Amino acid sequence: MKRFFLFFTFIALIVAGCTSDYTVLESIGSISLTADKSSTQAGELITFTVINSNGENITESSTIYVDNQPIEGNTFTSETYTTHEVKASYAGLESNSVTINFHDGSETNFVKRVLIEDYTGTWCGYCPRVAHAIELVKAQTDEPNHTAVAVSIHRPSSNPNSLNYDPYNYDTSQLEALLSTAGYPKGYLNRMTLWQSPEPNNLNQAIALTQGENPKLGLAMTSSVNNGNIALDVNVKFSKDFEGLKLVVYILENGLIYEQHNYTDYYGGVDVIEDFEHNHVLRQCITPLLGEAINGVTTTGETYTKTFNVAVPANVENAANLEFVAFIVDGNGNAINVRSAKPDETQEFEEI
Repeated sequence: MKRFFLFFTFIALIVAGCTSDYTVLESIGSISLTADKSSTQAGELITFTVINSNGENITESSTIYVDNQPIEGNTFTSETYTTHEVKASYAGLESNSVTINFHDGSETNFVKRVLIEDYTGTWCGYCPRVAHAIELVKAQTDEPNHTAVAVSIHRPSSNPNSLNYDPYNYDTSQLEALLSTAGYPKGYLNRMTLWQSPEPNNLNQAIALTQGENPKLGLAMTSSVNNGNIALDVNVKFSKDFEGLKLVVYILENGLIYEQHNYTDYYGGVDVIEDFEHNHVLRQCITPLLGEAINGVTTTGETYTKTFNVAVPANVENAANLEFVAFIVDGNGNAINVRSAKPDETQEFEEI
């Protein structure tokens, strides 16, 4: 009788254990594996994530296999140009297979952005037309990659006694001398291409510059603002060989409240617009306005870094509203790619 009881208890424990495992598997259902990138330059990390069918992140409890060999953690790199198959397992379940590739850097593509430089003025009644067009472009391009970067360049006088007085005036006459369009407003795309007027009717001209052939260089910034000082690293990564490049870096300010003359039907068709919010206002260019030559290696797979340590410009009203814009121009002055950053932001290269 005792033996029968022990045998029955043993069988019950086995059944209970199997039932418990079955219950776990049933509740999980399946697991899926993703990689933060499917292709990257040799020597760089690829990070894996494992999710169960309930949407829970189970990466730390999973085992990840590269070419059927388990690895420690959830990152992997290779110094050689190779392709690997990756899977994960958890509680007896196996994930989908993911293919990853390491290359020499030439296969890397980056998010392509358009630079919009808006030459404007608080005194300029037709200038809200371009501001409105920029809002429309950003509405169509900001998700998911924020591919339109605006800079508001206020002109033409900082003299309070002038009829064309603008408290945000910034002297860009050196740059404007290269452009063939007189007067304001005027919008320029990627620095040298005139945005055809009326700009709200020509949104596609701007949006098209976020599409097509990849620029093959990307930017990433690391910024901090402390005690009236700005520390900014601008990193530029290349996936083809370049020559004759220049870097331009702007300090902008957002949330500036001041009146705006308005002769358009936009913004309610009111003249004057009281308490108009001026954004992306150019406060200082911390490189030469036409660009600073990149004295570094600009070939496939290389990364160039420029470090700036400057004081917050004296004309800035609120350092919390600063914005940094960096872009690369070619030998003809055309912007190849551009990116903006907020204070105290650390960016990664956005590879696609």
